[in-house]
Amino acid sequence: MESITVEQVASLYQKYQDDLRAVRDSQRQFLRDRGKTMKAQLDDYEAEMTYLLLRDLRPEVVVEIGTFYGWSTMWILSALRDNGIGHLYSFDIVDNVVRNVPEELSADRWTFTKGDVKQHLEKVPTEKTDYLFIDADHGARFAHWYIDNLFPAVPSGTPTSVHDVFHGRRPKPFSEGSVVMKWLAEKNVEFLTPSTAKAPEVTKQLAAVKADLGLSEPVRESDHNPMIFFHLP
Repeated sequence: MESITVEQVASLYQKYQDDLRAVRDSQRQFLRDRGKTMKAQLDDYEAEMTYLLLRDLRPEVVVEIGTFYGWSTMWILSALRDNGIGHLYSFDIVDNVVRNVPEELSADRWTFTKGDVKQHLEKVPTEKTDYLFIDADHGARFAHWYIDNLFPAVPSGTPTSVHDVFHGRRPKPFSEGSVVMKWLAEKNVEFLTPSTAKAPEVTKQLAAVKADLGLSEPVRESDHNPMIFFHLP
């Protein structure tokens, strides 16, 4: 199984630059218009990488665990809209996302379930999942739950991303990130992160690509990028 690489992502910036530019402009304006009512969680590289990988994968089913205010949801739905195919199934214990996601993005391509995903596992289309996105409870217990219950139910090889892993060079002790990284090591699974603390060379390389394409203006002012990207074994 091939791992997700920075070279692959760089090529996707080139391939989808025009569509990405339009989405970035739209997201930036949405953030300005909504102000404090939209608390964006993904940093630019994480959001853009998610969009680009989804554009190239062209998934029919995407599962999002954790929506908060809907920033990641909008990036995912933008990719599905631009692909002209795919449906997003989102889960969260709060429903702020419902008030934020524009109807033109959500119509006919989004199903939101309010509640603890641990209590709604039967509603997750696990066997059909083509991309898995996790940004919810960041405690070790939840990580153990989805490693034991969600990962085995999703097809092997499914592209997966987990947020808030590398805010520093190492995950925080007893955190979701520490559990996931231990599991990846045990499974000998490679990962890619644009974390400025863990892998500054990745963001440096991608920043050069974005500069060449005229995509340097930030969408939001934050640059931690702690997400990891990998394929399930």
